[in-house]
Amino acid sequence: MDLEPPASRHIATGDAFDPLTVGASPGHAFLAAGNPRTVLEAAAASIRRGDRGVLALVLETEGSTYAGVGDLVLFDDDLQVGWLSGGCLEPQLAKRARDVADSGGIDLVEIDTRSDDDLLAGSALGCRGRLRIAMLPLRSMPGVDALIDAWLHGGVSLLARISTDAEVEFQAGSQRAQWRLRNEHQAWPGDARSWRLLLQRLPRLLVLGAGPETSTLIPLLRELGWFACLAERRSRWSVMGHSADAHLQLAPASAIHDVTPDAVLVMHHDFELDREALDALAGTDIDFIGLLGPRRRRDDLFKLLAPNQCESLVPRLRSPVGLDLGGRGPEAIALSIAAQLQQWRVVAASA
Repeated sequence: MDLEPPASRHIATGDAFDPLTVGASPGHAFLAAGNPRTVLEAAAASIRRGDRGVLALVLETEGSTYAGVGDLVLFDDDLQVGWLSGGCLEPQLAKRARDVADSGGIDLVEIDTRSDDDLLAGSALGCRGRLRIAMLPLRSMPGVDALIDAWLHGGVSLLARISTDAEVEFQAGSQRAQWRLRNEHQAWPGDARSWRLLLQRLPRLLVLGAGPETSTLIPLLRELGWFACLAERRSRWSVMGHSADAHLQLAPASAIHDVTPDAVLVMHHDFELDREALDALAGTDIDFIGLLGPRRRRDDLFKLLAPNQCESLVPRLRSPVGLDLGGRGPEAIALSIAAQLQQWRVVAASA
């Protein structure tokens, strides 16, 4: 079926939503947990290919549900990226997604398993909950890929507004787009309303220096939802940059300025390079600074810094970085560092 153009579409810059909420977020206003990036990367790729991608977005939940508000999954014919359940709901949603792709209109879906009968129903969820989900046809939303890219790479939050009258609006930073989609049936008669869903920016990590742990650590952190950059000037370790979101061949001070990270790891395995990094970090307000190596090495590094620099670093420095999970070797060290970063991420974002 040929897709009709949306009844209305508007792309603009400005602050239809609160710019302080949607723009480059100050402080720790970053995504506290999860990683919707893989879903949105797949959505952007689907749009670029001209495929029939449908983005499912959880609008609200009640009771016991696997998914939370704002969770995402992409359906693109036989392709699925992301999950809204343990696998029970996805076949039903995939069928609805194919209908949405055919029609080019929005579908507002309600799944309710709160009654006793649902415990023995075909889906056999074993959960007593209700979800309301918006199924968005990406081909009917021209320009949405630019907003997704802004969230993926621009360090801004993404705000969505969806209403039962089929109006959809996305904003990422100063970019905004609006669409009126076809709505062939009223999902919840007599329940006209709208939802505002905020997807905070990805937390930014700067790794100063590569080593044996890097090949495990950076991919793991990206899978956990970090935007991970590596600053490494040494040719021996430059190959590690391929696994990062960005590879900077810069000195620590320049890398810190360019990335504006939420957290920094100092991991050169080189005494002088680590001293240079701590010297640059002492003058920042970055809350999480992780230093690889034993406490004795940290003490030796502090002997080469000014007293006021040490005083600035001590409250923010994790040394040795990583939770004590047991184990030895690069992989175990990488896991311990990732665990500590995740722990800090949740606490900092909720502070």
